[in-house]
Amino acid sequence: MAASEFLRPEGGLDTEALRAEFPILARTVRGGAPLVYLDSGATSQRPERVWRAEERFVLHTNAPVHRGAYQLAEEATDAYEHARAAIARFVGARGSEIAFTKNATEALNLVAFTLGDERAGDLRVTRGDTVVVTELEHHANLVPWQELCRRTGATLRWYSATEDGRIDLDSLELDESVKVVAFTHQSNVTGAVADVPEVVRRARAVGALTVLDACQSVPHQPVNFRELGVDFAAFSGHKMCGPAGVGALYGRGELLDALPPFLTGGSMIEVVRMEGTTFAAPPQRFEAGTQMTSQVVGLGAAVEFLESVGMEHIAAHERELTAYALERLGSVAGLRIVGPTEARDRGGAISFVVEGVHPHDLGQVLDDRGVCIRVGHHCAWPAHRSLGAQSTARASFYLYNTRAEVDHLVEAIEAAKTFFGVSA
Repeated sequence: MAASEFLRPEGGLDTEALRAEFPILARTVRGGAPLVYLDSGATSQRPERVWRAEERFVLHTNAPVHRGAYQLAEEATDAYEHARAAIARFVGARGSEIAFTKNATEALNLVAFTLGDERAGDLRVTRGDTVVVTELEHHANLVPWQELCRRTGATLRWYSATEDGRIDLDSLELDESVKVVAFTHQSNVTGAVADVPEVVRRARAVGALTVLDACQSVPHQPVNFRELGVDFAAFSGHKMCGPAGVGALYGRGELLDALPPFLTGGSMIEVVRMEGTTFAAPPQRFEAGTQMTSQVVGLGAAVEFLESVGMEHIAAHERELTAYALERLGSVAGLRIVGPTEARDRGGAISFVVEGVHPHDLGQVLDDRGVCIRVGHHCAWPAHRSLGAQSTARASFYLYNTRAEVDHLVEAIEAAKTFFGVSA
């Protein structure tokens, strides 16, 4: 489909046409309730064309990449590298700056681990250095840095969160000891969008590297890593209409060149002798062993699908839908939104608590009505503690969600309050 076929004549996304691309959205659950999928912040649904791209590859092109000298292997390698080029273009990178991993967690661990290696040279984090994170991080962008500091003797410090769930840039002054600043582009708890250029400016002023968790931003808005100025970034396929089991690391070319490998073995070598080994140039240096080829092809198809819709249109749709959801949820007595209550500089992940109803109980009642949300701490315990919530319920929206689904969510919350005898 051309982009115009996903747009209404009067403007805005044609969600009916879009939803037809996702067969799962037509199913029912729990004895006939229409599926209302509001958990795309955890895993998005996959359009049929993405699955078909994977299927075609497996059925007609499956072969090892960068190895065989026969036609099938050449075709498989071409498909793999075509996907890399598409994904790189999607985030404003060169193909050599995109290394495939099994998920964003592995990508972030790759950076954190290799920066602690003595072969990292001037990039190496050692005792006396400081690594800075924020209280809003997903555990995947916190625990690897804790481990780096444990291994190297470096110090971990962090930016606090504001009361409305944004990064409080006034809570910490960076100094010359800071070697790395790792932060989320868009919080998976509060939805708050970080001021990336300002964080990058502060980090560069003290000579620090920046590492961006872009899992919640790349699927939802136009993102260009080079324009943002970050040094490294990570994102995952399953949150952006792509397959599970594949993620990507972006790294500025000169920085990837300077880093040692994370995993070693086949495919990532240059010359191997019994006395030692030299390693391939990036990105192959960071792609040891047989890769998840069909998933990479699927992710390439996913970004081409998103481009056919138009990321500007997706972002505008989500802003409008998020504003509507904030208004509707804000009208529910006893419901507190954990995060910004206005749609400005925030994404479509809305966490909330309902007085008198535990989030897990709320999730069960909503599930009975076909509404799928996330409940718990969303792999972000420190963020919840900072915001005064042990756990929350979270609704997260994507290009295929509608106002009617927001209404269904609110009606289900009111039903849960009635079920638990909450009058507020």
